[in-house]
Amino acid sequence: MKKLSLRTRVVTGAVVVAALGAGTFGAMSASASSPAAAPAAAVKADTSNRNLQQTTHLTVAAATKAAQATLDAAKKENQRISVAVVDRNGNTIVTLRGDGAGPQSPESAVKKAYTAVSWNAPTSELVKRLEQAPTLKDIPGTLFLGGGAPVQVKGAPVAGIGVAGAPSGDLDEKFAQAGVAALAR
Repeated sequence: MKKLSLRTRVVTGAVVVAALGAGTFGAMSASASSPAAAPAAAVKADTSNRNLQQTTHLTVAAATKAAQATLDAAKKENQRISVAVVDRNGNTIVTLRGDGAGPQSPESAVKKAYTAVSWNAPTSELVKRLEQAPTLKDIPGTLFLGGGAPVQVKGAPVAGIGVAGAPSGDLDEKFAQAGVAALAR
């Protein structure tokens, strides 16, 4: 590669600096001189607007209350579990790993909660559906084992509670139901 002369390097550097300076100045002056973008037309947020839909969501405090009630129910039976509470969209609100719970249990709890809220049914019932539709288990993020329970408002799912770590899915689901019951108090 041919070495450039001092004069060529200085001229090239000056051109680069000038171009960068002009671009920065132009961007700053353009943003300073143009008026702020007008806000998009506000949509009146009322229930009579047919373009809006109201939904019910658990608060973090309610999800934490349910998760703690679940852990407490398991502790009374000397079980080491993890619990997860997800919202209607399957997003995790809270996950608690109980003392001594296995390393796989938090992820399994999230998947059970997601599965329960997605089908608005306890996961023990969904396991039975696999006989007619075995490919259900192939849906990403789901886990068709007992231990998930939906949280419902007027029959519609608003959250899911998943439990993993007890020796059986029946126990996991029993503890998840204790979390659902805590929300009714």
